[in-house]
Amino acid sequence: MKDDKNLAGGDFAALFADVKPIEQRAHHFKQQVKAKQTLETASQKVYADSYFSDQYQPLLPSEGPMKWINEDVDKLELKRLRRGDYVPDLLLDLHGMRQAEAKLEIVALIQATMKQQSQCCCIMHGHGTGILKQQVPMWLAQHPSVKAFHQAPKEWGGDAALLVLLDIGDQPFRR
Repeated sequence: MKDDKNLAGGDFAALFADVKPIEQRAHHFKQQVKAKQTLETASQKVYADSYFSDQYQPLLPSEGPMKWINEDVDKLELKRLRRGDYVPDLLLDLHGMRQAEAKLEIVALIQATMKQQSQCCCIMHGHGTGILKQQVPMWLAQHPSVKAFHQAPKEWGGDAALLVLLDIGDQPFRR
């Protein structure tokens, strides 16, 4: 006990009198972890750019309802879409978006639909200036997972929306 009191006093200061603080010259910080949203947006942009071209012009009808079917899909599927036999599980509203934003949202919708094993989704592009109404079918016709699309029935948006039928693969739990 007596030694502790002596150390607490002048002996302790004398013991460490010649010690100098270490000078830190370099700062080593870890790289900042990128936000999950930033990484997902970047991957979706790459995905969208690899599938959707603005120069590609598929053969789409100029008169009547907007419709398209992949050549290896039964024509009956398009009729089912037109009648509203397929109920969309996911809805995407593109109102107020620019073309680049709409592309990314369509990619995210297709990925989410595939992940949820859903066959049908609805994309509401609206009337507006008609740019998205013109571009969305062109983009959808380029995607390999899109089997068909048709102008939506009135209850799903009418001529301001498209019902999209997707190929989700041969899964045993397919709807």
